[in-house]
Amino acid sequence: MESRHRRVQRIVAAAYVGIPVLLLVVVAVIASRGKAAAWIGCVVPVAMLVFGFVLRRRHRYQPRWWTGVAGLFGGLTGLMVTLFPLAIGVWWPAVLALPGLIVGLVAGLALARTADRALLVPFDPELAGTPYELVFRLRGIPLATVLVDADKVTIQSHPVPRADHQSRSYPLSTITGTHEFSLMGAERLKFPITVAHATATPGPAVILQANGEDWVLPTNQAGTLIDVLTTRRKP
Repeated sequence: MESRHRRVQRIVAAAYVGIPVLLLVVVAVIASRGKAAAWIGCVVPVAMLVFGFVLRRRHRYQPRWWTGVAGLFGGLTGLMVTLFPLAIGVWWPAVLALPGLIVGLVAGLALARTADRALLVPFDPELAGTPYELVFRLRGIPLATVLVDADKVTIQSHPVPRADHQSRSYPLSTITGTHEFSLMGAERLKFPITVAHATATPGPAVILQANGEDWVLPTNQAGTLIDVLTTRRKP
């Protein structure tokens, strides 16, 4: 587990810090061929680098943020690499701005995906004993997820909830039971959050009992979710 942790954190560092450093090098090389004013362009990658250092410390154990940050940094890098040559009078790379944006975005997303897969595939039961916030997707409900961190479980209908009804959290200490069973696909499910466009699908699910409430969570990783909750509930 320790070797996997080191590998994951190296990839996360490449996304949060490595991308801004790469952009800074490219911008510095371009600026060195122009006037002194062109060095102002270094402000953007330096700002990205500072934010990357700060955010990496906050997000290092939260995979749900890796995709957004890596995609943003990658897209900005692709865009700036094609547009910044205008500062030294070279215009032709600007016609590649849109492809550059797309390529940078895809590269950033691929880097985040690599970190996510390095963490979760194949799933190691020892992950339950780490500080990583583990993400489980709910089947048939677009964007909905179950997040399990060190002391609570959160059910949310959007990656970044904007209202109280889109998210509900339970301290692990309030969970009184977790049970796996199979859905036929015709059941009417009740959720602790407001969900839209939910589609009942057959397959594994988890009954989560907490605070006197029972919720049915359809997920293809039902057994794994129960194992993680059971392990992290132990004192």
